Amino acid sequence: MRYKDGEVLEPLAKNASDDMLVLTAIIAVAVGIALTILGRIGKQMWMWVWGIGLIIISVYMGVSIAFDIKLFTYF
Repeated sequence: MRYKDGEVLEPLAKNASDDMLVLTAIIAVAVGIALTILGRIGKQMWMWVWGIGLIIISVYMGVSIAFDIKLFTYF
């Protein structure tokens, strides 16, 4: 599907509620924990690093949305 020139689409993030974003952060923490565990068991460093990174970013996102805490004003 092609869009007409100059057609502006409604941003999808506009429709996302805070509860949906917090749920996404919780699911991402669970996936990050699974990646970390599987990376350690399988001795795959990339899974371990990505898992820890996903946990850190998801916890920050969840806390900043749920409690309206902004540690970094530009993010």
